[in-house]
Amino acid sequence: MKLVRIVCVSIALIAFAATSALAHFGMVIPDKDEVTQSDKNLHLVLSFSHPFEGIGMDLEKPATFAVYQDGKAQDLLPGLKQTKVMDHQAWESDFAVKRPGMYVFFMEPKPYPEPAENNYIIHYTKTVVDAFEGGEEWNQPIGVKTEIVPLTRPFGNYAGNVFQGVVLLDGKPVPYSRVEVEFYNKDGKRNAPNGRMITQEVLADGNGVFTFACPWQGWWGFAALNDADYKIEGKDVELGAVLWIEMQ
Repeated sequence: MKLVRIVCVSIALIAFAATSALAHFGMVIPDKDEVTQSDKNLHLVLSFSHPFEGIGMDLEKPATFAVYQDGKAQDLLPGLKQTKVMDHQAWESDFAVKRPGMYVFFMEPKPYPEPAENNYIIHYTKTVVDAFEGGEEWNQPIGVKTEIVPLTRPFGNYAGNVFQGVVLLDGKPVPYSRVEVEFYNKDGKRNAPNGRMITQEVLADGNGVFTFACPWQGWWGFAALNDADYKIEGKDVELGAVLWIEMQ
């Protein structure tokens, strides 16, 4: 019986390690990446998860949720409502688009304690929506702590297109930043042949630029990870610049 207990505990620890090793992604997912005259309303869902595996984590009410348009930020935090994503606490919001342009939705979460890595995680997450085909200047930063600035238009892309972005931290490119990439496997129809295929990983070049080709239709998340120059309660802090794009 003692041997059985040891084996069971070992299996549980292996399973926990495998789960905790999965990549984390802040998520800001609108119901579409384009607003038209016939459908001017957006519904956005904010969550924190392992998107390919469909494993959720509780997301506290964010520190910031805003939309940037024409260089101006509008606070959307008061309109957030609780919901569930992957059986965990998440948030949702509705937004009515009134004029053409490019709308960048941004979330800064509260620091997330990750016992498995003995650190805190903060994912500065954004997604871009084009309204009435008026989205221009899509390669401009919004000026947050860390972000991915697109070098490929972040909307209106075919599946199979190459996506490029530059990783910024404190407004400066980050050479050789590690970028994790995952598909939002919302309906669970995609299966990875092995664990290595769940999260793709690329390095930015010496100018902070990374490149990735997205093979499937749907939402793709890019998380550029860097260490903060400060600690929380004596623990390291992982800063993630996260960008979500939809491939058609």
